[in-house]
Amino acid sequence: MKVKIITWNCNMAYRKKAAFILAHKPDIVIVPECEHPDKLKFDESIISPNNIVWHGANENKGLAVFSYNNYKLQLLDVHKPRLKTILPIAVTGGQKEFTLFAVWANNPRDKQNQYVGQVWKAIHQYKNLLSGTSAILAGDFNSNTIWDRPRRKGNHSNVVAYLEKKGIYSTYHHHFSQVQGREAHPTLYMYRHEDKPYHIDYCFASKDILDKLETVEVGAYKEWKQLSDHKPLIATFRD
Repeated sequence: MKVKIITWNCNMAYRKKAAFILAHKPDIVIVPECEHPDKLKFDESIISPNNIVWHGANENKGLAVFSYNNYKLQLLDVHKPRLKTILPIAVTGGQKEFTLFAVWANNPRDKQNQYVGQVWKAIHQYKNLLSGTSAILAGDFNSNTIWDRPRRKGNHSNVVAYLEKKGIYSTYHHHFSQVQGREAHPTLYMYRHEDKPYHIDYCFASKDILDKLETVEVGAYKEWKQLSDHKPLIATFRD
């Protein structure tokens, strides 16, 4: 049995685009910029998820997580709404239960915790859930080492280093033997321009889960450019 996790910022209107993701037969899908579940009117041909966890201040543009097959989702009571759209979720139903942190780092108004700064704040807030337990952090981090501000603690490199101290590693960088900031596979083409590639979407996994990693894929520009400026990142594990 395998577990396939996909993260994809859909650039809104996920109801019109879900079929493209579901064609990959995911078990869990993290979708930043997704409309509220009440607005998700899917075509009859679209398979219904087991669970949906959604959070956001704008009903047209929040963070959604969907589960399929045997998997179930439950937002944990420890969730701090002030941490915006970083959601700690219990994932059950498979042979291995784990905590999923669904991420959409999109808080530009908080000058102290912009974008990846929000992730930095969250991984400290939820540090007990990241210690000695099975965990995955996946989503749109809106960050890369190339944008580090050395004087700011909450930069991308420090987030990566903190997670590694917890035994949590980027599946993409592990699978492709890549260095942070020198990624060969962009997950974002800003404004959908092919000459503006960046890698800002990630799936991190604790060592016990990483050891079961089989494949990592990143969507191709030509295949996804009409749907979003982001490309899906797909990680498949043995359950």
